[in-house]
Amino acid sequence: MSLANLRLPVIQAPMFLLSGPEMVIASCRAGIVGSFPAPNARSREILEAWLQQITTALAEFDNPPPWAINLVMHNTNPRAF
Repeated sequence: MSLANLRLPVIQAPMFLLSGPEMVIASCRAGIVGSFPAPNARSREILEAWLQQITTALAEFDNPPPWAINLVMHNTNPRAF
């Protein structure tokens, strides 16, 4: 699925402490782009688990819908570099 095939031209905001894999999956199933901020996953291991959870859940689609991660790339983020 491409952005042009969305039911609505909407992106679910990557909300700090609120957005996670469940919200991303629900948003994508509703026909909009789901997203979450990477810092919501408190460790690299949790982030990897979230990525796998989202990918597995959206594999039910013949053409998986787009979703996004808000990456904080400021040099104060210890996981950015």
